[in-house]
Amino acid sequence: MADRRARAAVVASLLGWTLDAFDFFLLVFVLAPVAAEFHRPLRDIALALTVTLALRPVGALLFGLAADRWGRRGPLMADILFYSAVEVATGLAPGYRSFLLLRALYGIGMGGEWGVGASLAMESVPAARRGLVSGLLQEGYAAGYLLAALAYAVVFPRWGWRPLFFVGGLPALLVLYIRARVPEPEAWQRTRLADWRQYTAAARRAAPRFAYLVALMAAMNLISHGTQDLYPTFLQLERGLGAHATAAITVVSMLGAIAGGLVFGAFSDRRGRRRAMLLALAGAAAAVPLWTAARTALLPAGAFLMQFMVQGAWGVIPAHLNELAPAALRGVFPGFAYQLGVLLASAVEVIEAALAERIGYRGALAAVALVVLALGALVIAAGPEARGRSFLGTSASDAVESTSQPAARRSA
Repeated sequence: MADRRARAAVVASLLGWTLDAFDFFLLVFVLAPVAAEFHRPLRDIALALTVTLALRPVGALLFGLAADRWGRRGPLMADILFYSAVEVATGLAPGYRSFLLLRALYGIGMGGEWGVGASLAMESVPAARRGLVSGLLQEGYAAGYLLAALAYAVVFPRWGWRPLFFVGGLPALLVLYIRARVPEPEAWQRTRLADWRQYTAAARRAAPRFAYLVALMAAMNLISHGTQDLYPTFLQLERGLGAHATAAITVVSMLGAIAGGLVFGAFSDRRGRRRAMLLALAGAAAAVPLWTAARTALLPAGAFLMQFMVQGAWGVIPAHLNELAPAALRGVFPGFAYQLGVLLASAVEVIEAALAERIGYRGALAAVALVVLALGALVIAAGPEARGRSFLGTSASDAVESTSQPAARRSA
């Protein structure tokens, strides 16, 4: 029974994040056509990506607080319905301003899903499997990118960009599965605080840990978005590839991402969260020349290796953040730190696009990647970890003390 409930929680969380990422990455593939229809420069449409990223902390805070107060299931269902409705409305946007507003609202929905879904999954699986499940869960992001590439290849050449966002309303059906199959995790039921004064006191005690995780997630989001969001534009504008070739290389890269998340997530269960992440980032730095290769025939291999490494490091994140979070704050703490990190990194696409106008996309992508990979490695190396920590403790400040546990010492 417990295994069945854990599987249901993981499936719900995985699909929620996959479909959320699918909705986000649809825009990445159609920046140029949307710009042409609204008679705007490409950087204005790239701003919509930045606005989406910038509003994600609002959703993480609102839905995360609700998840700590009322459980994981209800807020997760409400969030999925919200972002699905906004995605459909995006396909109906009559002009640039309404389009930008809808992408801002979508950012709120996108921000709410990850933290609540990750907490639900991590609280439902055995500690010894958290790394593997973490890699699977996080690579729902890559799977969403892959699905967006497939949808772009099938839908856009025939019907244009607007129907892509109508397809983005499908995640609403996931609510039916969550309502029927997914229970509240025991960890939430045993560690929740009913008194908001106790809750805010626990948050104040955990402030130093929270600040570190925000810095970590800023670095990780610079790495992720700096190596993903403008890569299709590089393929289209600088390598001259069409829709199908761009989609094909993106699919290859996301297959690498999924494999990397699983491999490094499982590795982190045995050798530690930080060690796995540092190894993955070193591999990503080594892959940069192939990733931006001048010869088009080499690009699929470079795209596969880059995302195998980048998303390999990311595959550790759900377990790592939840293990470092105070028990009573786990609904809001990881997701809010994640999305504040997104906010701090949200200008990376605009900076990268502006740099590309000066030195070309190949040079801009390589330069940004090497800088952010080095920054991420420094932040990871400076931080703590709490691999294998129990999620059934009752102390709201237990995460702040978790680095003194034997598991943390062994993996340091």
